[in-house]
Amino acid sequence: MIMGSNPKLRVGLEKIRDNASKVVELCKKTGIRAGGVTKGLCGNLKVAEAMVDGGCFFLADSRVKNIANLKREGVNSPFVLLRLPMPSEIDAVVTWTDVSLVSMAETILLLDEACKIQNKFHEVIVMVDVGDLREGIWPSDVEIETVASALKKCKRVHCLGVGTNVGCYGGVLPSRENMGRLVEVGRKLEDLLGYKLAVYSGGSSSSLALIEKGEMPREINQLRIGEAILLGTDVTGGRKIPYLNQDTMFLEAEVIEVRRKPSVPVGEIGADAFGNVPFFEDRGVRLRAVLALGKQDVRLEGIKPLQNGIRILGASSDHMIVDVEDCDENISPGSVLAFRVDYGAMLAAATSPYVEVVAEAE
Repeated sequence: MIMGSNPKLRVGLEKIRDNASKVVELCKKTGIRAGGVTKGLCGNLKVAEAMVDGGCFFLADSRVKNIANLKREGVNSPFVLLRLPMPSEIDAVVTWTDVSLVSMAETILLLDEACKIQNKFHEVIVMVDVGDLREGIWPSDVEIETVASALKKCKRVHCLGVGTNVGCYGGVLPSRENMGRLVEVGRKLEDLLGYKLAVYSGGSSSSLALIEKGEMPREINQLRIGEAILLGTDVTGGRKIPYLNQDTMFLEAEVIEVRRKPSVPVGEIGADAFGNVPFFEDRGVRLRAVLALGKQDVRLEGIKPLQNGIRILGASSDHMIVDVEDCDENISPGSVLAFRVDYGAMLAAATSPYVEVVAEAE
């Protein structure tokens, strides 16, 4: 048990760097260039530098603001904007990013116009929806031709390649078949544009399993890796990646009350602050601790206590309640409890202005 500080998400940079290096080397064996995705920790500078030190060929983030901050800090890497550009941010996209992911002909033409005004050139990766139903053109001749027509009108926007995303919305797992559909669209786009595409971007951390099994189509030559580097896991595939570090970070929360109380509320039960009617197991009078952390700061379902004998009971917006009756340690106000985080919990904690991200060498 650690004593005394405000909520912190502690990140071990050496383990992040090691994970990045192992992912990059695995991908290299099949001719794939791996980039590091920084969005999970809101574009944290030290984490971005650890990814670059680990050999990542580029960095990617969903927010132009994060990329701009990293460039201002002097991070030496090409930068890819992961989320499709908003029309209202086109000028900033051209100013700060080297490559953006696109799916709309209108967006491509807006990028080209912004490039003309800024006297710059910009590269794009056309996203293809292979079944997960998030972003991307549907792999039909009409949609491919529409995008190709817009690209052929551009003077300063060049198509670097095609890409896809699976697992993040529909939960679709990467496969030889859906990666093959991406390759087919890329080949058709090459025919329409009259030149070879440099990049076939085959997804994110979940796609590493295809490499491990030797099932990734040889045409795929790029992956965008966040979760595997940051946490050593693949939530879509439901696995801990055996050759990567999982103990890369943990969340600390300070105890602000310790008391023995009944385990079931007293009185008529209505909805809680989030509109849910809670259920309580009657375990008698128990020793409970209240922590200075809540649903505004973290995804409760994604954290697990590091200390033995601690059970998470629930949370409101800014308080978390845990059962410490069976904990071997003496818990008192000022004690700090630590929790492992999954991807969703990490993302929420890093985004909360009330949780400090502390990235440090172990």
